[in-house]
Amino acid sequence: MRRDTFLKSLAALAASGSLPLTALAAVNIKMMIPANPGGGWDSTGRALGKALQDAKVADAVTFENKGGAAGALGLAQFVNASKGDPNALMVMGAVMLGGIITGKPPVSITAATPIARLTSEYNVFVLPASSPFKTMAEVIAQLKKDPGSVKWGGGSRGSTEHIAAAMIARDVGVDPAKINYVAFRGGGEATAAILGGNVTIGGSGYSEFAQYIETGKMKAVGVTSAARLKGIAVPTLKEQGLNVEIGNWRGVYGAPGITAAQRKALTDMVIKATQSKAWAEALEKNAWTPAVLAGDAFEKFVDDDFASLRATMVKSGMI
Repeated sequence: MRRDTFLKSLAALAASGSLPLTALAAVNIKMMIPANPGGGWDSTGRALGKALQDAKVADAVTFENKGGAAGALGLAQFVNASKGDPNALMVMGAVMLGGIITGKPPVSITAATPIARLTSEYNVFVLPASSPFKTMAEVIAQLKKDPGSVKWGGGSRGSTEHIAAAMIARDVGVDPAKINYVAFRGGGEATAAILGGNVTIGGSGYSEFAQYIETGKMKAVGVTSAARLKGIAVPTLKEQGLNVEIGNWRGVYGAPGITAAQRKALTDMVIKATQSKAWAEALEKNAWTPAVLAGDAFEKFVDDDFASLRATMVKSGMI
């Protein structure tokens, strides 16, 4: 076969998504992380990027952080700049759905292409080491006395920790509209605020606070899981008489306008990455629970979770 004929055939196969994964190894994946550095989406995106290369399905991965509005700013940039790009990925998750419900941005997640859910994680609430409070019960007592005096720090408005704070307030008889929630553009900013004692109590995924809890710089006072997390001696909110349980999950979407074959090829690459040694190490390091779900099942899951989150937020008085 002549070289030019071979190259044309190769290009046609690539466009149709029919090339084997090994033949796609030279692609440069462009990863949009719709949050500032240092948070859960950032660590998830960079861990996935490393895993894609470890699995030899991507030769290089470039990252772009665009924080703000629960990921809405990054989502809008991703949708507008990546149309038809089969090598573009964006990290997202439950927090983005919550932000869309509360913020009603002009660009919604439905504009992008569902690829896969990756992990699941529960939130932990922590106190700064310098806090006069020692337990969640003491925080609740102050919340009942003066709701505005308790500053809840966490991710964007509509994040799972924001929803959990509203659920706690409602459960103890406090108007959720009166909680003093301080939203940050990324996990790094929230962590700095908690360490600096600029908020009363902070919430996020356990992995983001683990090192500070272990070194005594933060005191964990409750997790949003149904049962205690394995190997972690932190009581659940339910153990403490609060009827609050909410999980967080993260996944990836592809660009709008890609073909079914391109979507399948991108999905196959992500699934292959989740089977790599690098991804297994990331799961263990960050205490993430593997929750891989792809294709139509993932798309249905997102639709169902959107409806469930909205119902929870309505019940909690957030909307």
